[in-house]
Amino acid sequence: MKSNDRPLKDVVQEILRKYSLEGHLDETKLLEQWPGICGSMIAAHTSVRIRDNVLFVNVDSAALRQELMYMKETLVLKLNKAAGRELIKDIVLR
Repeated sequence: MKSNDRPLKDVVQEILRKYSLEGHLDETKLLEQWPGICGSMIAAHTSVRIRDNVLFVNVDSAALRQELMYMKETLVLKLNKAAGRELIKDIVLR
């Protein structure tokens, strides 16, 4: 390897850091894990997005929204465990 050659992984990590995209990458990975975290039935009736460390969950059923209200603390713990850090501070159900 030449002295200025670097592994692609290192270059990508540097770009992510430089443009402050690491957090967005973590968020995207976490959103992909949503069905595994909440279960396939819940995932089928919800859509999710993350903004400013808050998970926004759109729910298509009032009964399911109520059920998720009771699960908020547990979901935050599971989401942060899956992320490997405190990425989600709150959940807003709509």
